[in-house]
Amino acid sequence: MVDTRPLEGLDMDAIIAMMVGRELTQRFPPKTNEPGETILEVKNLTALNQPSIQDISFVLRKGEILGIAGLVGAKRTDIVETIFGIRAQSEGEIHLHGKKLKIDNAHDAIKQGFALVTEERRATGIYANLDITFNSLVANIESYKEKFGLLSNNKMSDDTQWVIDSMRVKTPSHKTQIGSLSGGNQQKVVIGRWLLTEPEILMLDEPTRGIDVGAKFEIYQLIVELAKKGKGIIIISSEMPELLGITDRILVMSNGRVAGIVDTATTSQTEILGLASRYL
Repeated sequence: MVDTRPLEGLDMDAIIAMMVGRELTQRFPPKTNEPGETILEVKNLTALNQPSIQDISFVLRKGEILGIAGLVGAKRTDIVETIFGIRAQSEGEIHLHGKKLKIDNAHDAIKQGFALVTEERRATGIYANLDITFNSLVANIESYKEKFGLLSNNKMSDDTQWVIDSMRVKTPSHKTQIGSLSGGNQQKVVIGRWLLTEPEILMLDEPTRGIDVGAKFEIYQLIVELAKKGKGIIIISSEMPELLGITDRILVMSNGRVAGIVDTATTSQTEILGLASRYL
């Protein structure tokens, strides 16, 4: 118990300060990334098993943060799952740096430079009963093989420490079960895991769901820093303020189709919600 106050006169900033134990003067970090040339182009992408996405086309630029918005059931997650090879595609093309890719499964996607932080962290993101080391390295295990197929303990230890340090993960040790960490620290480990694969395209599905406000800000900072380094970032979020606060452009989905793509700096919640209802 931190405090109990009358509703009258209580604002969002005061609630946040009580939650995180300090004043949080801004909810989103400054946007310092500068989008460059197109690195990813998706053309007429349609998933094999319907109902799902139909005729999805968009581009993603180097250093850009592209948001995906839409109402529940709009098939936002289906876009990244189809790109990542989790869902089979029936039509369409995916081009990276102008080269047409063939992605049949997630392993193909990882080799081609894609990474996906899934929506349900506990169900599909972490191995809750295993330690930080395993959860940090599992997507990149091939890189630790030495002679005779043995794994390099030193390299695995170094990379686990890199995840802890660079993601600012609060954990007692490498051997701590990830399930005992806070939601924010679990998510940082998952993001760090994918960064070890050195992706060009990082896709994040509801990256701050179930995370306290202070940890959200740290993840937003990390996303902007990654974009500054030239990564192409795709964020799916149900939180409109999050999309408006962190992205450069927003792709709006409606019933499995692209209803529009808007510039974040000039759009509004009203415009986005109007587009999200276009094909209902």
